[in-house]
Amino acid sequence: MSLLTTLVGAGFAANAFAKAEVHLRVLETSDLHTNIMDYNYYADKEDPTIGLARTASLIKAARDSASNSVLVDNGDLLQGSPMGDYVAHHGIDKGDIHPVYKAMNTLDYAVGNIGNHEFNYGLDFLHQSLSGAKFPYINANVYCDAAECWDGKKRGDHLFTPYVIKPTQVVDSDGQQHTLNIGYIGFVPPQIMLWDKQNLRDKVRAESILLTAQKLVPEMKAKGADIIIAVPHSGIGSSENPGDPNAENAVYALTRVAGINAILFGHSHSVFPAARYQGLPNTDVEKGLMNGIPAVMPGRWGDNMGQVDLTLTLNNGQWQVTDASAKAVPIFDGKNRKPLVTADGHIHQAVAAEHQGTIAFMSRPIGRASEDMYSFLSQVQDDPSVQIVADAQHAKVAQMLPPELHDLPVLSAAAPFKAGARQASANDANQYIEVSKGLLTFKNAADLYLYPNTLVAVKINGAELKDWLECSANQFNQIDPHSSAPQPLINFNHPTYNFDVIDGVSYRIDVTQPSKFDSDCQLQNPNAVRITHLSYQDGDGNLITGAALAKMQFIVATNNYRAFGGKFAGTGADHVVMELPDTNRKALVDYISMMSRADGKGGFAGKVNPQADNNWDFADINSDTTLDIRFSTQDSDKANDFVNANHRRPMTKVGSNANGFAEYRIDLSGK
Repeated sequence: MSLLTTLVGAGFAANAFAKAEVHLRVLETSDLHTNIMDYNYYADKEDPTIGLARTASLIKAARDSASNSVLVDNGDLLQGSPMGDYVAHHGIDKGDIHPVYKAMNTLDYAVGNIGNHEFNYGLDFLHQSLSGAKFPYINANVYCDAAECWDGKKRGDHLFTPYVIKPTQVVDSDGQQHTLNIGYIGFVPPQIMLWDKQNLRDKVRAESILLTAQKLVPEMKAKGADIIIAVPHSGIGSSENPGDPNAENAVYALTRVAGINAILFGHSHSVFPAARYQGLPNTDVEKGLMNGIPAVMPGRWGDNMGQVDLTLTLNNGQWQVTDASAKAVPIFDGKNRKPLVTADGHIHQAVAAEHQGTIAFMSRPIGRASEDMYSFLSQVQDDPSVQIVADAQHAKVAQMLPPELHDLPVLSAAAPFKAGARQASANDANQYIEVSKGLLTFKNAADLYLYPNTLVAVKINGAELKDWLECSANQFNQIDPHSSAPQPLINFNHPTYNFDVIDGVSYRIDVTQPSKFDSDCQLQNPNAVRITHLSYQDGDGNLITGAALAKMQFIVATNNYRAFGGKFAGTGADHVVMELPDTNRKALVDYISMMSRADGKGGFAGKVNPQADNNWDFADINSDTTLDIRFSTQDSDKANDFVNANHRRPMTKVGSNANGFAEYRIDLSGK
């Protein structure tokens, strides 16, 4: 009998001492939020920038170019788009399959992880939904905390399967087959106990991501996992304090847990690797390595696919990762504004019925408004279409702030996204918000909030607040107080979406002064001061100004674009204190519904009041010269009536042009 035969008979694999090299591709979707179709239900049209239908084409192409591949989903599937709301509204009958799983079951997922938004509709809905998945689910840090939970789980048991070790057939570079035992472990932020308290209290408990990983990863290795892939629904988190056991965002900490070979993460709706993370310690954004561990976060709504490529070497019976890289692959070229893939027809077919149902669902009323919300004057005075967005952001952020930030005043930054663009064409004249008072539907929310941003809060001081506003004030040209010639007020080189109005403080804008910053918030005139009379009134009625205000700390509710952009003072990753997966638009819908108060009979007992609080205005221009300051807005009866009824400064229509704009003279003298 040969030595090899003896070893095999003793339980040793025939290739235990052979060498082999395997290339394994791990693909990821995350934070789909029920964006299965490449469709914008708010605008009621195809949208090539989102949707699993498009991501599926990337997945299939990535598989075709790899000898071995597996696919995972990171979670946040069931909530976050009109289709998700539609399904939750109608419920899931026994035997029915949630449309996310009708679509995902066509793609051969290895595992799925539970995201925090899976709990939004309650545990019963979650259980019904998961029953339609043809792939296993994992989560390691949520436990049953009732006498009995689902599927016979008792208090202290894992509510979900904490991890799986899947024997997976792979082919090495020589064409030989091997069985690779791939371990998958998933996590969710323990903050679900705060975010979904009403659904989870006395039913489940959530433990630390980091401590759970430190406990279970060695267990997985002991049970035979050749490699371990972590799928945390968690953002990067702190590189300075990665040991925080209660951290919501713990990926950086997980890269330091021995035994984890790759991390496919999500939750923050960002893209990693990316240049913005260049300064993260021990991070290689070119290869997608964090502390040497490949890691990827593929944005949100299917706009990117996560991809980790591992080179595994079999040496003395042990698989080792000898090379690795990670990247996020987009479905759309944002720079050139063109799609990079076509939609997968199988996904379209799988959810065709729910797609049509969602389109109909979008006509569902969300509330009532007491006033018209038109943006015809949004560049020259405080405006109801901006006010309602600011109010909605404030309400959501104030509700979700962690306890350690409760003592700080919450402000809200919003901009007039639709205000006539550059007023260069007839099409631009249609670019205004036009939401009339009365019944509001989901589509109106799209008109009020144009972009698919997510809600983020930053922490700033009063000095940064002032400079944030100074950059916004670049929206206006400098007015010569001694010239009687016509002077255009609006600076069209400054995009209207960068004209932030910050609600919760009061201020004036002196347009006779030069702008301190340009449209990119680059310093131009260090000594310029346009923002005057900046003040904050506290709960006791005290008016805080000047040096005292400059030292104060504030929370500002804004969007992910602004918060992470780093252009405006007080923005950038270092200032972010809270990232909500909720879109700003979803916060707006929730606010309108809350303020309108459904009466239980298909109507509304109240109305949302979008009237501007006029917290900002221009500083009066005192001049012996009669000034001719002008701005333009839509030339229509509706716009003209709105201007006549709502102007705060004297405004006189002085003409029209061929592009569909009316020109007005505005009196800033204050007389």
